Amino acid sequence: MKYLPLDPQIFIKNRNRFTAKMQPGSIAIFNSNDELPSNGDALHPFKQNADLYWLTGIDQEDTMLVLFPDNPDPKHREVLVLVRPNELKEKWDGHRLRREEATAISGIKTIVWLDALDGLLQPWIHDAINIYLNSNENNRKANLVPVRDYRYAQELRTRYPLHNFLRAAPLLKELRSVKTEEEIGVIQTAIDITEKTFRRLLGFIRPGVFEHEIHAEIWHEFLRNRATGEAYGSIIASGDRARTLHYVSNNQECKDGEVILMDFGAAYGGYNADLTRTVPVNGKFTPRQREVYDACLHLHNFAKGLLKPGITIADYHQQVGVEAGKQFVKLGLLTESDIKNEDPETPAYRKYLYHGISHHLGVDVHDLGPSFHQPIPDGAVLTVEPGIYIEEEKMGIRIENNIWVKSSGNVDLMKNIPITADEIEALMKK
Repeated sequence: MKYLPLDPQIFIKNRNRFTAKMQPGSIAIFNSNDELPSNGDALHPFKQNADLYWLTGIDQEDTMLVLFPDNPDPKHREVLVLVRPNELKEKWDGHRLRREEATAISGIKTIVWLDALDGLLQPWIHDAINIYLNSNENNRKANLVPVRDYRYAQELRTRYPLHNFLRAAPLLKELRSVKTEEEIGVIQTAIDITEKTFRRLLGFIRPGVFEHEIHAEIWHEFLRNRATGEAYGSIIASGDRARTLHYVSNNQECKDGEVILMDFGAAYGGYNADLTRTVPVNGKFTPRQREVYDACLHLHNFAKGLLKPGITIADYHQQVGVEAGKQFVKLGLLTESDIKNEDPETPAYRKYLYHGISHHLGVDVHDLGPSFHQPIPDGAVLTVEPGIYIEEEKMGIRIENNIWVKSSGNVDLMKNIPITADEIEALMKK
């Protein structure tokens, strides 16, 4: 790992929060993700299962976690399972965790090797009434590959058909949506690295630079600050390309007179930042660009003002949409008649703002959280990212910050990152 060691209390607290939700007489078993082949004998870079990481902090393949709070043997109430270090494999692929290293990361004292697990696990399961197993219940999931969690669930159902199987995912969705102060500290580090990167870009962007050169500056600043890498594929979209929400080609020239939309964030310690800023390529907004930018910033601040514990995403989006319609009338994009006669199923503002305003953020960029119609909990972290996309003017503007939603008052975790048109122009002028 590139990042500095995290406080194991993060993961100790997370496990305690999960076991407190388990039914009596239950065992819970979590698996790491698979190593996925690319071509030939190569593998894609390993990406840990987010739930397993949230519970342990372990970012190594072939890892398992067993939680059995009612185990009669106290030392087996939480067990971390690792692949046994192999001298030959380490010569090729590098160091694998030893017991003491895994304990330092996770706070788990009992470490067993994967090849010795079966003989231990069977009597534990015989002592349990319920078996919690994990699955990916992220509502955005679109994966038909039979990943390890699903294969393992099928295997255990075959071996132990008379046990009661329970879903871990609903508990994790509830728990992971509420961030502890320790988790916020790690997210803030990812955000601070992202801020340094954005400030670097403001001194680098100029007419004639290519999008991929800006992308290279992002990678440089991320890695020199110990980020794991990108939280997601960075979007560096100048001119009309900014209207493509997931534009990742990043291979075109940034031209004088365009604005460039940059959506990027650092990944650090298993947690993510998610920033969007839109800046003038030549360092100076035109009057029309500034008018649209200021309208987008107004929507951003309006949305931040609405975002409170207890509101649902559905109600929140509806209210932001109403305000967006008003702003688009002021910008000359819509008329009052367009608003009055709109189809409620397809509001008029959707022509110029065709995505959601917020999503949960944490171990996953699109993190777990309540459904669209359930209240946002106290302690959630959400993005706020309205945009305005005008095909006729070949322009797209989006502004995004990350907000810790608190009943005591929201915390804008990106409050130190320049956001107004004046701030951006002043820094680019330097």
